[in-house]
Amino acid sequence: MKKKEKENKNKSPEKTKAKIREYAEAIVIAILIAVLIRTFVIQAYKIPSRSMVPTLLVGDHLLVNKFIYGVKIPVIRKTILPITDPKQGDIIVFIYPEDRTKDYIKRVIGVSGDKIEIRDKKIYINNQHYEDSWGIYTDSRSLPQDVRDYFGPVVVPPNSLFVMGDNRDQSADSRYWGFVDLKDVEGKALILYWSWDSEDFALRWSRLGKLLH
Repeated sequence: MKKKEKENKNKSPEKTKAKIREYAEAIVIAILIAVLIRTFVIQAYKIPSRSMVPTLLVGDHLLVNKFIYGVKIPVIRKTILPITDPKQGDIIVFIYPEDRTKDYIKRVIGVSGDKIEIRDKKIYINNQHYEDSWGIYTDSRSLPQDVRDYFGPVVVPPNSLFVMGDNRDQSADSRYWGFVDLKDVEGKALILYWSWDSEDFALRWSRLGKLLH
């Protein structure tokens, strides 16, 4: 009996170590999978400003499809395996050109080669009036000296995008800081999974699961 008890005591620490190693490996694998998914597949974002109202509200939480425009290799930002390119009307998340520590979200208005002009708040693309079904205008004034209301004409350079917020009068976008480089596009807005109204301290139930377009 004593011999068996001694053997069991010797085995116990070994079993404990094996269990600890097994759990540690599982945790490491789970973390790696989560990092890979977040980096290359899908990522969650929170809306902090009113620049995309009414499409996106402050407190909206959304998932962004990161692989639809191609997988971005970290650091060098090289794109591989693109499914499609950003097109007019897409809502995209991208690295803010003037502060690369921040992500911005806007709608694509023009792609490479498009001629963009704004006159009296009206958008013209390639000399044709753009039917702006998403934009809202909260200021009735039209200011000739303000790029908000009068802009261009400019031609979107190669591998670049011209973007604007849907809240046209309250959005810092390509009218002010220029074009978005395609390599800085993080992904396409996909779906709202949570929306919290901090002013009324309430969940916006009707917005949950809303597909973004």
